[in-house]
Amino acid sequence: MSALFEPYTLRSVTLPNRVWMSPMCQYSADTAGPDTGVANDWHVAHYAARAVGGTGLALVEATAVSPEGRITPADLGLWNDRQVAGLRRITAFLKDQGTVPGIQIAHAGRKASTGRPWHGGGPLTAAEGGWQPVAPSPLPFDEGGPVPDELSRERIGEITAQFAESARRALAAGFQVLEVHGAHGYLLGEFLSPHSNHRTDGYGGSFGNRARFALEVVGAVRAVWPEELPLFFRVSATDWLEDGGWTVEDTVRLAVLLRERGVDLLDVSSGGNAPRVPIPTGPGYQVPFAARVRAETGLPVAAVGMITEPGQAEKILAGGEADAVLLGRELLREPSWARRAAKELGAPAPAVPHPYERAF
Repeated sequence: MSALFEPYTLRSVTLPNRVWMSPMCQYSADTAGPDTGVANDWHVAHYAARAVGGTGLALVEATAVSPEGRITPADLGLWNDRQVAGLRRITAFLKDQGTVPGIQIAHAGRKASTGRPWHGGGPLTAAEGGWQPVAPSPLPFDEGGPVPDELSRERIGEITAQFAESARRALAAGFQVLEVHGAHGYLLGEFLSPHSNHRTDGYGGSFGNRARFALEVVGAVRAVWPEELPLFFRVSATDWLEDGGWTVEDTVRLAVLLRERGVDLLDVSSGGNAPRVPIPTGPGYQVPFAARVRAETGLPVAAVGMITEPGQAEKILAGGEADAVLLGRELLREPSWARRAAKELGAPAPAVPHPYERAF
């Protein structure tokens, strides 16, 4: 039996294999009128292709809990019921193909209000449809960038409630796995890191204070997300800063607290909270972070980052470094990666949709 193709159960949900699709923004939602933030034909085709390709779990991209929480005007949203209806098309198709549908809910914080990457990705002016970003502290992400508004305690509470409401809508849309985005320098990650959080109140300073907002969000989400369904949290294991940033040791401490509050799996990434930081990338370069969390806390983890070959993924799981692998760019390049991996590893291949049987 291949470890990569062994089913995995979290709470009441059994995932058919450990080949999972990482949440990757498509920046392709509608941007005006009542359909703002609504999934469209591009999203249906995008996620459907990976389900047909045999992926066990497909995590829908970072989906904003409010209009101000979007990275770009073209991000998906879950702040109204019209957006729920658009996502139901995706979850229904994924389930029909045997793929578990998941979604990541997020707030971009100080990295909000930017253009699409292929349009340069820079901050948008009000005339270009931009808005005022918010953050734990009035510190721009990059030199010369917009200074975000410092969130009041009242606004922190409002955003916590928005995460919970988005979780309710994710359930109504048919998702079976929910992930809270706390990585890559977006709002929750900004609160966690002393690099971006210079507050002096109960949400800044000590580790416990900086973790308070993330833990409050998790608590609010877990209170409305059904007990029988799994909850993930994505974290940047390190800011990759030599001094004054979030560290792997911090991640291990956070993992213990998240587990106590009902998080079932930590999605372990890194970076994103400071620009132009040198990161020693290479095949599986983030796997040791996931392995350390798993070994020191017992919390299940998923590893991500330049995992491209079936043998490499199999070794990660067989060696106990992670419980699943999340593929990002590799699944953009090869939607049926799971089928190739099964063949190379001599494992039973994911079920083939009837219209495609003649090809297999």
